[in-house]
Amino acid sequence: MKKIKLFLSNKWAQLLLLLSIVGPGIITANIDNDAGGIATYSLTGAHTGYRLLWILIPITTALIMVQEMSARMGIVSGKGLADLIREKYGLKITFYSLIFLVVADLGNTMAEFAGIASAGEIFGVSKYLSVPICALLVWLLVTKGDYKIVERIFIFGCTIFLSYVISGVLSNPDWSLMFSSLLKPSVASIKKTDFPIIVGLIGTSITPWMQFYIQSAVVEKGISKEHLWHSKIDVIVGCIFMFVVTLFIIVSCAATMFNSGINITSAKDAALALKPLAGSYSSILFAIGLFNASFFSAALLPLATSYYVCEGMGWESGVDKTFKEAPNFFGIFTTLVFIGSVLVLIPNINLFNILIWSQVLNGVLIPLILLYIINLCNDPEIMGEYCNSFLYNIFSYGITIIIFIANILMIYFEVFAN
Repeated sequence: MKKIKLFLSNKWAQLLLLLSIVGPGIITANIDNDAGGIATYSLTGAHTGYRLLWILIPITTALIMVQEMSARMGIVSGKGLADLIREKYGLKITFYSLIFLVVADLGNTMAEFAGIASAGEIFGVSKYLSVPICALLVWLLVTKGDYKIVERIFIFGCTIFLSYVISGVLSNPDWSLMFSSLLKPSVASIKKTDFPIIVGLIGTSITPWMQFYIQSAVVEKGISKEHLWHSKIDVIVGCIFMFVVTLFIIVSCAATMFNSGINITSAKDAALALKPLAGSYSSILFAIGLFNASFFSAALLPLATSYYVCEGMGWESGVDKTFKEAPNFFGIFTTLVFIGSVLVLIPNINLFNILIWSQVLNGVLIPLILLYIINLCNDPEIMGEYCNSFLYNIFSYGITIIIFIANILMIYFEVFAN
């Protein structure tokens, strides 16, 4: 009896330990199902049906590997990714890398506020009301809270993504076709017009800012080397959850809009199109998911940008700091939120193009960031005994090469083949 009690108490202790460590992986993977991601997934389902579902499995596998490397590097080194890039490659290379990343993240931040605007319009709320209010709430959440509070709110936001799973089920998909398309890779089914969508899927699933954020998050959370395994579980669970949500967003649009020949031009169109095809509940849940994703990503993405810029430049950073202690950190965050929200309010701006092409830009930039991550993870001065294995490197470089090839093919078919 005592042994049973001891066993149960140890299991509870391990569970509590795991729960104290989880957060960065789950948050990073799922907040990446943001407004741009939802628009990309909606477009994928509406335009290609179930045909490209199989691509989600290699993308999720790649995401797990990349996120694991970033988290492991943060835990072992105790430093953020931009900090390590500056130390390894110098301030000049870091500075120019950051410029391109900040430009991409400004576009991505605009995409989040565009998502807020689209979601608000579904419920009859003008973007001139929804965007300023949400921008203020986002700013207050990060600047007035501490890391634990912000993390708990983000984790709660992740649970609302389940609305997409319910919405997908309500759309009454062809389950047999869904599973066969998911589990049977078919490279021959890819058309030349699919490459912007594929690069967008890669770019919205494995984004540059995610790698900087998760590494900064594990450092700020203070996770030690003894808990590397718990961090891996956090990453794997987060990525699988993201995969399920992504799958059902695509499926809900494939089962309705693709079969009905409906062409969408915005995430708002996707949500509204579900109403006559899958019922009002499915449409409402889709819109709720869009608003939730957009709001939390509008907070997290500028936050991630603030982290890596300050780390790269050697400035103080951290949510637990005050404006006086980390003026550059909070200044960058405030600037991105302000500019991103204001630009979205420009009359007649094409919000959907912002959503889609911000994800394509992510896909173009991510190979560069992956090369940084892989090389740093193989540096014994940084990682010691925790360097990548030979097999891990093969898969990592393979992922980078595949993404690079996808980018080249997209550029060729979009620019030279038309």
